[in-house]
Amino acid sequence: MSLLQSSNATPNGDQNTTNGSDRHPENLPEWFMAAIPVYILLISIFGIVLNVFILMVFCFHKKACTVAEIYLSNLAAADLFLVACLPFWAAYIIKDYDWPFNGPMCKLVSLSITTNTYCSIYFLVLISIDRFVALVHPLSNTRMRRPKFAKLGCLLVWVFDFLLSIPMLMYRKLKLDEGNNTLCSFEFPTETVYLLYEGTISLFIFIIPIFIIFFCTYKIVRGLNARLNSQKTEQKATTLVLAVLLAFLICWVPFHLVRIVELVLVLKPLAVRTAVDTCRMIFLYLGFFNSVLNPVLYVIVGKKFRKKAKELFSQWSPVTLRNDYTSSEVLRSMKTVEVSN
Repeated sequence: MSLLQSSNATPNGDQNTTNGSDRHPENLPEWFMAAIPVYILLISIFGIVLNVFILMVFCFHKKACTVAEIYLSNLAAADLFLVACLPFWAAYIIKDYDWPFNGPMCKLVSLSITTNTYCSIYFLVLISIDRFVALVHPLSNTRMRRPKFAKLGCLLVWVFDFLLSIPMLMYRKLKLDEGNNTLCSFEFPTETVYLLYEGTISLFIFIIPIFIIFFCTYKIVRGLNARLNSQKTEQKATTLVLAVLLAFLICWVPFHLVRIVELVLVLKPLAVRTAVDTCRMIFLYLGFFNSVLNPVLYVIVGKKFRKKAKELFSQWSPVTLRNDYTSSEVLRSMKTVEVSN
C-alpha cells in the first residue's frame, strides 16, 4: 500500500474499484493506537528542531558547502518538510480517523509526506554515488563532483519524486465511512491501476535505490579498506554517510519489504492481509523516526559538521560580533585618514 494508507485495498464488487479506508486494523490494541499520536508529535517536535539546526549550520556557515554537504542539506530539508506535516496526520488519528480539515489539505498533506519520503531515499542514492566516486574513482571523475552538478542533481530529484507523487493528487479523496467519519483515503478506479501504481512505486522507490545503495556501499567499504592511511577527509565524510545509510536501512527497509509482500498478497484471505497490514503500519511509523535520527547522526558521527557548527555559533557570539564591529570601524578610520592625506 502507499504511505499513510493502513487498510486493505480490495476489489469492490462488480464495479472492480480499489478503495482504501485509512482506518487502522481492528486487531491493534487500543493503547497502541492511543500512543501513535503522541509518538508522531514527539517525532515532529524533535525532527523540526534538529533539522532546522542542521540547515542553519549548512546554510549560514561562511564556507560554501561541499558536494556531500549539499546532498545532506537537501536530505535535512526533505526530513523537515516531512515531520512538519505529520502533526496534521496525528490530529486525524486523535479524531479516530475523522479528517478535521478540508479536501485540498488531505491531498496536500499526503503529497508532502510522500514526496519528501521519496526524496530522502534518492538523496541517499546521490550521497552513496558521491562517496563511491570520491573513494573508488577519486581522479577520473573529479569534474562530476562539483557543487553545480550536485545542485542540479538535487533539483532533478525533487522534480522526479514530485512526479511520482502525482497519484496523491489524483486519487487521494475525502469520503464517508459506515460510521459517518470523513476519511482521507485512496480511491483507485480499478484494481489494475492500483497494482500498476504500487508496482511502479516499489520498483523506483525501493528496489532500484536499494540496489544502487548496496552496490556503492560495498565498493565504499572495499575502498576504505584499501586506503587506511590516506584521504582522511574523505574517510571521515564517508563514515558519516555510512551511518546515515545504516539508519535508513534500519528504519525504512522493513516497511518496504512488507509493502511488497502486501502487494503480492492483495487477493489472499482477509486474515493474512490484515496481519501484513498491521506490520506495514508499525514499520511505517518506525520509518518516520529516521527523520529524527539523521540529524542526531550528523552531530554524533560528523566531526566536520560539529566543527562547522562551533564555528558558526562562534561567529554569532557577542564577543565575535563586537570584535568584527570594532575591526570594521578601524578599517573605515584608516581609509578616512588615507583619503584626507
